[in-house]
Amino acid sequence: MKNTENNVAMKAVVPTAHPWLAMLPLMIGAFVGMFSETSLNIALPQLMAALKVGQGQIQWLVTGYMLVIGIVLPLSSFLTKWFSTRQLTIFALLAFICGSIVSGLGSNFGIVLLGRMVQGIGTGIILPLMFTVAMMIFPMQKLGSVNGVLALVIMFAPAIGPTLTGLILAASSWRFVFFSFAIILAVGLLFAFTSLKNVGRLTKPKMDLPSVLLSALAFSGLIAGASFASEFGWLSVQVLVTLLVGIVCLFFYSRRQLAMKTPILNLRVFRHKNFALGGILMMLDFAVILSAMYILPQYLQNSLGVKVALTGLIMLPGGLVNALTSALAGRMYDALGAKWPSRIGFMIALLGAAMLALGSSRSAVWYVITAHIVLMIGTPLAMSPAQTSALNSLEGAESADGSTILNTMQQIIGALATALSTSFLTLGKGLTAGSMTAKFTGGVHFSLYFTIVLILLGLLVSFKVTDDGRPD
Repeated sequence: MKNTENNVAMKAVVPTAHPWLAMLPLMIGAFVGMFSETSLNIALPQLMAALKVGQGQIQWLVTGYMLVIGIVLPLSSFLTKWFSTRQLTIFALLAFICGSIVSGLGSNFGIVLLGRMVQGIGTGIILPLMFTVAMMIFPMQKLGSVNGVLALVIMFAPAIGPTLTGLILAASSWRFVFFSFAIILAVGLLFAFTSLKNVGRLTKPKMDLPSVLLSALAFSGLIAGASFASEFGWLSVQVLVTLLVGIVCLFFYSRRQLAMKTPILNLRVFRHKNFALGGILMMLDFAVILSAMYILPQYLQNSLGVKVALTGLIMLPGGLVNALTSALAGRMYDALGAKWPSRIGFMIALLGAAMLALGSSRSAVWYVITAHIVLMIGTPLAMSPAQTSALNSLEGAESADGSTILNTMQQIIGALATALSTSFLTLGKGLTAGSMTAKFTGGVHFSLYFTIVLILLGLLVSFKVTDDGRPD
């Protein structure tokens, strides 16, 4: 019996002659998707001037993209039962390429945003599909190292995104940032036609249309409400009504998922305390990363007067440290559990965020680099143990459900964090007296205070974690 189990583990579900070659189009798509998630932050000042829009509108190029990903991600499992791997991959890559070209050629904000949201469709399909295909075409005993490589691809993309974007903007215009996405993805599309195999079985289950509509209304209502707040104020009718629609739809969506035998999102996994606790830590940590990554490039350019190309280089050390720490944090969990890595991670992140919040328009560049590095050590140190603790509490089909939920919530929380950071930036600018530089620096401080609050919440939750990842 043991030999039989070993033989099964040595074989892939779908044997493939060149599995890494088959994974290449998915890895390229995921890389560009995550690269795109943070790379535009550095171009926002230029885009505001070129498209003649304010802070409240321009942040939709970030939040709108993540919002569409968050809407598409819950449907990923359903889509794999209706369409083949090749069909989904080719469609996703083509959607991202078309969206990139539309944004690159856009003559006004509306067209650029439309292209950006089409890009989100591609990323929302590619991200979960990459891990699904890997589980099918690699033997079970190799999945640990395979997932490590895939995680590195995802973490490396946002690490170098600001730097590459800065170099592109220094040599060309913001339009070529979008065109560069299309060029890279064209290579992935070529491999999708030549190397990718179909995996999985098409069962074509019935689509629950009310769940899809409630999901879209819930997530878009929450994101839109938070985004409108930077323009109209939190107590405005537009914001309150939009948020109310989002909250009501989220309530009915959650209620429907819990009542269904085969829900789109299996929310029953939250009955596992380990998963709920790890998921909360992950969401808070991801919100910290996205809020800081959104505000830092603008602080460097608008408060310190740093050139675009140099902004990307300044952010590179912190990004590389983030990727390296992510790789090491997984091993720390194996040795120490989730308790101390998560606590120490949030403590280090608190120090980094506080250093940034104490910065001014006269801060030295080395000080900002140091603060960013400290923050980028702390956040992944807390993130990886939290994720592992959450997913290790699930078994069988629930593991896939948990992964989908965490990926979906990451995008929604990331979009909310970006929208809230924009609101606090606008609020701080309005409450600060002095020159435009002084006002913007004051806005940055308010936004970073929000980041610090998120870190403190994460630190408090981390004290509910024991050495073995179980709640006290």
